[in-house]
Amino acid sequence: MAKNGLLRFTHSSALRYGVILPIKGFIENSLIEWEGKIVSIIFLPTCNLRCPYCHAPHLVQTPNELESIPVDAVIDKMKQNLGWVDGIVVTGGEPTTHRQLDVFLHSLKELGVLVRLDTNGTNPHILKDFIARNLVDCVAMDIKAPLQKEKYDLVSGVPCAIEDIEESIRIIMESGIEYEFRTTVCPSQLDGDDIEDIARTIQGAERYILQAFRPNHCLDTGMLKIDPYPPETLRSFAASAGKYVGYCCVRGEEGKVLQRNW
Repeated sequence: MAKNGLLRFTHSSALRYGVILPIKGFIENSLIEWEGKIVSIIFLPTCNLRCPYCHAPHLVQTPNELESIPVDAVIDKMKQNLGWVDGIVVTGGEPTTHRQLDVFLHSLKELGVLVRLDTNGTNPHILKDFIARNLVDCVAMDIKAPLQKEKYDLVSGVPCAIEDIEESIRIIMESGIEYEFRTTVCPSQLDGDDIEDIARTIQGAERYILQAFRPNHCLDTGMLKIDPYPPETLRSFAASAGKYVGYCCVRGEEGKVLQRNW
């Protein structure tokens, strides 16, 4: 095992589980990524959005330059860790862009592993299918901006179908499983009114997390020049948003796993 909890796999592996999935990063254990649980984390490449503040530009722009970790090695490691690792977080990139993700999730669920899926909500039909088939136990969905076409396109970096975002929100809130909505708050894109607007859209949601923008490793290098909101400003945004949801807080760098394979 490499330092910082990262595993590096350099060997080839026979495809015993019948899953073809380009896993580009694997963290064996984290105590902070899923509150109250010890989890592993996998990072999947490619994304259908181009958010300027994205902190994983290599996953989005040049994933083929990153070594792939064998799926079988990841599943075998999850088997070995049964009993003290509670689950796995599947993040990206945008995981729902991968055709065999459901097969991989099924393999994990057969082991009894809890699964959290991180998504941008642009593929509601896939989200609905995964929930209906009990392939996920928790969904964390990023809401990029207020659900206004021009604004959402600006923050996402590409044209978005707002109706898909709305449908994913509805599916998640009616799912009966654990979930959270999240927004990265960048001063050049969002202000307090925008955050309150988003909170009204998800009124009654269990959990809404504001993520502090950090000018590090951004897809758009111009974002590196932008100063993040002060903590007290973000807390005031959270207080306003909290009127509409069950729980709202600010999550900064200390609340995310930053060690990666790239």
